[in-house]
Amino acid sequence: MSVIVQELSGAGNAPERAVVALGGTVEEPLGLIGGFTATLPADRLGALRSTAGIAAVTEDAPIELLGTKVPTEVLDQAGSMFRVTHEVTGATAMWEKGINGKGVDVALIDSGVVPVEGLSDKDKIVHGPDLSFEAQVCDVDGCEASPQTNLDTYGHGTHLAGIIAGRDSNANPRTFRDPNTFAGMAPGSRIVSLKLADAYGATDVSQVIAGIDWVVQNKNRKGLNIRVLNLSFGTDGVQDYQLDPLTYAVEQAWHAGIVVVVAAGNGGYGTPQLNNPAYDPYVIAVGGADSRGTYDVQDDIVPAWSSTGDGARNPDVVAPGASIVSLRSPGSYLDESYPNARQGERFFRGSGTSQAAAVVSGAAALLIQQRPEATPDQIKALLMSTAQRLPVADPIAQGDGIIDLRAARDAATPQAVQSWPRATGLGTLEGARGTANLEYEGTTLEGEIDVRGQAWDPATWTAASAARTTWTGGELRKGVWTGGAWNGTEWFVTTPGDGVTWNGRTWGGRTWGSLTWAGRTWGGRTWGGDAWVGRTWGGDEWAGRTWGGRTWGGRTWGSALWSGVDWA
Repeated sequence: MSVIVQELSGAGNAPERAVVALGGTVEEPLGLIGGFTATLPADRLGALRSTAGIAAVTEDAPIELLGTKVPTEVLDQAGSMFRVTHEVTGATAMWEKGINGKGVDVALIDSGVVPVEGLSDKDKIVHGPDLSFEAQVCDVDGCEASPQTNLDTYGHGTHLAGIIAGRDSNANPRTFRDPNTFAGMAPGSRIVSLKLADAYGATDVSQVIAGIDWVVQNKNRKGLNIRVLNLSFGTDGVQDYQLDPLTYAVEQAWHAGIVVVVAAGNGGYGTPQLNNPAYDPYVIAVGGADSRGTYDVQDDIVPAWSSTGDGARNPDVVAPGASIVSLRSPGSYLDESYPNARQGERFFRGSGTSQAAAVVSGAAALLIQQRPEATPDQIKALLMSTAQRLPVADPIAQGDGIIDLRAARDAATPQAVQSWPRATGLGTLEGARGTANLEYEGTTLEGEIDVRGQAWDPATWTAASAARTTWTGGELRKGVWTGGAWNGTEWFVTTPGDGVTWNGRTWGGRTWGSLTWAGRTWGGRTWGGDAWVGRTWGGDEWAGRTWGGRTWGGRTWGSALWSGVDWA
């Protein structure tokens, strides 16, 4: 196959040597983009992409002007959802039996979703309350709803929503297998999107806990049927899971009948263990797998960026997470920062345990439609017991292996009941955050104070969470977050009349903070661009934002802030 190789600055001739070592031939230099053309055996493409010094490897293809059809080479390339669903996970084995996730809602706590093609059908997205720093616009006269409410200004949530439940508007069960049609793992399922991260990925553990509590309390309200919760983030908090408030929150969801799927993390984010809350033994902790451009598992590996665990708590399973092609959020921060990750006009390529977790969330939705009475413990056991071992991959990092829905479809439902000691949630909020804290204009959010500037009382919160009363009457503790209004498609978060805003005193921070949205790379070379362009989605205008030169938690843009792993 003919490819275009783009090099990182300072790579020297290492990329050229890698091409030759993989059985390829270096062709013409491309000085304009800092790279070269080459020919390479098709099954070595994945290995070349993972080589140090390489920013991107793109399949060379002819240009087609004025075309409206999705190029087959985008949807049928390595890492595409067509390959993931047809050849790697066996999702199509479920589709063949009429099982596509219909009737199952997957809650996605992330950076929001935009209604791009593939997520634009009226039955595809339901918006929960927006708990992000972009939910409101405040000035001296008060606060009002932001035009960015619910929209993915960062670019992460839309990408994952496409992996889980994307479906082209002209698709139907007969066309899901068409390489010209985009479909996620469970194209019949629905996304319940809770936006927590803003355009710069800023959020705090206290916001995520509030989001999880909302999911648990509303899982069957207003026609919802939330049976899966996707959490593609992690902190480096190391307090015992039996004490941690974040693990307590995910366990509340698990024991309420919701399958909680968590990204294992990328490189451990500074520690050997899985990220918090993936280290909780109840949830499904997902590591990433790389098929290396081939169709079987004989040469599949677990990439170096996928967290291995500490030997006591490791990933349960792995799923495709390397160079996954899914839906793009045009004009979002990642889209502007990583133009080389764009695949055609509609798609974006990214790698990480975020993507792998989204694959497993879609798989769980399929199995739940097939077995609606199955418990989270049984779905977890089914995925683990039917997974395929990867012969050459790290035996610890892969857990029980890569998920295999062909085998899971025909297997009996296990009689599984997990009996781990349950979390109490009485540990510290700061311990759940780990070492990274939100910082804004020299003020750091730390200690036992939540993002609203209020004291954190673990005993009061755990009691309310267990009783499902944290959102009683649409309000979340002390009347700061409210979310009882429902217009048929989304809940609204408003501010009570006491003058206290959702943002809380000064918190409009633009930092990564305690959470790491567990992707690793989006195919770009640098943090290019320091503004994201305003866009319009169905009349909802995105106000343009620029980065004001501030650092993240005392770090500069050159710091590696996603789970301690550099952006490639």
